[in-house]
Amino acid sequence: MAAVLPVGCGSSDGSGGDKPPAPEPAIRVVPRDGAHGVRAGGRLEVRVPAGRLERVEVQRTGDAGRQRVAGRISPDGLFWRPAGGALAPGSRYTVDAVALDTAGHRSARHTTFTTSVPRGRFAGFFSPEDGTTVGTGMIVSLEFNRPIADRAAVERAVTVTARPAVEIAPHWFGNRRLDFRPRKRWKPGTGISVDLRLRGVRAGPNTYGTQRKTIHYRVGRDQITTVDAARRTLTVRTGGRVSATFPVTAGDAENPTYNGKMVILERRSMTRMSGLTVGFGGEYNIPDVPHAMRLTRSGTFLHGNYWARTRVFGGANTSHGCVGLRDIKGGGRATPAGWLFRHSIVGDTVKVRHSRGGTLAPDNGLGGWNMPWERWRRGSAAG
Repeated sequence: MAAVLPVGCGSSDGSGGDKPPAPEPAIRVVPRDGAHGVRAGGRLEVRVPAGRLERVEVQRTGDAGRQRVAGRISPDGLFWRPAGGALAPGSRYTVDAVALDTAGHRSARHTTFTTSVPRGRFAGFFSPEDGTTVGTGMIVSLEFNRPIADRAAVERAVTVTARPAVEIAPHWFGNRRLDFRPRKRWKPGTGISVDLRLRGVRAGPNTYGTQRKTIHYRVGRDQITTVDAARRTLTVRTGGRVSATFPVTAGDAENPTYNGKMVILERRSMTRMSGLTVGFGGEYNIPDVPHAMRLTRSGTFLHGNYWARTRVFGGANTSHGCVGLRDIKGGGRATPAGWLFRHSIVGDTVKVRHSRGGTLAPDNGLGGWNMPWERWRRGSAAG
């Protein structure tokens, strides 16, 4: 997605299972996290003041879709820079870095920024990249870098089709976001094509599109993960059969997890979660949360939890809204969180029920499955 997505959320386990606040991460990224309209041709750098960078991955999403940015870590491990070329215009960059400090403690950093688009031009950002296999709950979502005045013209220039064919309808959320979904979840094996014919399309006074591209997705196996917040259990059904059941800890009474249908937006083997990014102040700052899968834009994740006591899982809801599964520091392959991470893909459906929270809003992440079909269809600008 084009928007910068905040990262939540930590434990509030009063039994002593809390992870104490950690210091601010030593990993520094230039341009800064959340920056918009960064000058094309500017500098990109990842740096640590001490210790060493272990891994840096940078992705650029622009007119040609998503591409990996080549670069290298310096021999002393203190910085990463791209191998060549400056920041491209009209692009969204994501940076994922993992570093070890001088004591051997690992921390992670995830940042996003966008570069400026030439005056009078607009572009739509999309995720995941072309050729990805997605889950049956996938909703195609385009985020435009500028407000769209003539939404009908832009909508007519975007076509989403499926093989085998099904009815697919567009829905606008405001004047920057256009989503597409079928009436029901996709069938496994479906091929999805997204045809962007935006080059030269007039979106408003002196504003024209830049893209001409076709994106292809393939729908994989059908998997639904259901979280029962009252029973504090998570059940995975693959192809209609139960493939796993795990105890979890969900949102506490003050910060309940959303109910409703959600879709996995992205997967990170490790990330940092800070209360400062989602309005909780300095209550938590965990630099190395393992096996994190984002469910909402507002910061709800399914993630591994190594800091809470074992009895918390299945015994108490202690988080700030996320759903935590037992894990170990650094992430364990055979732990509940590790198993779920390995068996999940972007586009999988996650259902939450029996939580004290409200129902997820349709525009929070890919929450469009929580909107009735006829209301969804009325969100088209082209009729």
